[in-house]
Amino acid sequence: MKTKAAVQTSHVHHALLTEAWTADVRTLEHGITAFATPPVPDYHVSLFEIDGDPQLHVNVTHREETRRVTGWMGPGVSADGFINSRRFRSTTKSSILRSIRQMVFAARA
Repeated sequence: MKTKAAVQTSHVHHALLTEAWTADVRTLEHGITAFATPPVPDYHVSLFEIDGDPQLHVNVTHREETRRVTGWMGPGVSADGFINSRRFRSTTKSSILRSIRQMVFAARA
């Protein structure tokens, strides 16, 4: 049975279909929330699952375009800004958090 959870804070949102990533996402959310001290550029992180795909999908959206960060795809463009995406499968939480932090703090293009 699939469950759906959606949580929104100022800089992070998740939408999980299963329990597979729940514990990891909670840890990642705490780490991402800590990015706000000291103040950082305007960004939003989405952590989500796609039906039938075991990977954790992560989007980082900035209002302004950023330089490329190794391992991230994009940018895509939406009404909210510039979106860069990455997928994770069997990576440690600390590596995922480090990668998200690199994208959040990417230099402006």
